Amino acid sequence: METIVLTAVIIVAIAVGTRWIHLLNAQHDARIEAYRFSDPLPRPPGLPDDTGRRAHHTHTRR
Repeated sequence: METIVLTAVIIVAIAVGTRWIHLLNAQHDARIEAYRFSDPLPRPPGLPDDTGRRAHHTHTRR
């Protein structure tokens, strides 16, 4: 009987921990989504333009 209770307690603890981690990850994702990056600052005069490098950039941010 003790083995069954211990097994049930361990399963419940794992389920609660899994749910808690899921909620924390969702909260973190919501904070990341809410933060909007500002426009980049203008390049100082005299520095080379990087438009060629940006044209080859294929990764898009959501």
